[in-house]
Amino acid sequence: MSQIAIIDYGVGNLRSVEKAFAATGCEAVVSGDERVLREAQRLVLPGVGAFGACMKALSERRFDRLVRERVKDGTPLLGVCVGMQLLFEESDEFGSTPGLGLLRGRVKRFNGELVVPHVGWNRVYQRGPHELFADVGDESFFYFVHSYYCEPEDESVAAGETDYGVRYASVVAHKNICGVQFHPEKSQAAGLRLLRNFARLN
Repeated sequence: MSQIAIIDYGVGNLRSVEKAFAATGCEAVVSGDERVLREAQRLVLPGVGAFGACMKALSERRFDRLVRERVKDGTPLLGVCVGMQLLFEESDEFGSTPGLGLLRGRVKRFNGELVVPHVGWNRVYQRGPHELFADVGDESFFYFVHSYYCEPEDESVAAGETDYGVRYASVVAHKNICGVQFHPEKSQAAGLRLLRNFARLN
């Protein structure tokens, strides 16, 4: 199994993600060491809280550049929760904040009469076969906590969708870039299987 580095940029409870990978038998480390992040064969970009604060923390450590370079080199990347949102060009949270721009599209706030944030278990509808979904049943439940959702410019980037007032992209996949809006480490068996599948991506 390839070594996975979970990017430590001062945001989120990274140890729970590390423990979830360990539960699947995959080697993963939490690190803010640039050398470790450049040598790892796979990267996980977590994120909790506000988009702008996460992007600021990532940029201050110059990990934004590192992530872009590793992705360009073909390194598999998994964005989790706000980490998935950071993959896009910009977010509407607190105005307009630029993201990593690895995927075209923007991050928008849920509106209407919905309770925000969206918290709890919800289904992911798979739009088609993908390695991330190996042994994960269609319409499986995952655990969500978020107020904003991703709207890819290219609909084919959405590998999985979830309904919450609108049907939005809850799983994205494009070449070596993947992202999940939910917390796989809190999503029991289905979440662990998805993490294991990421660890095995070609």
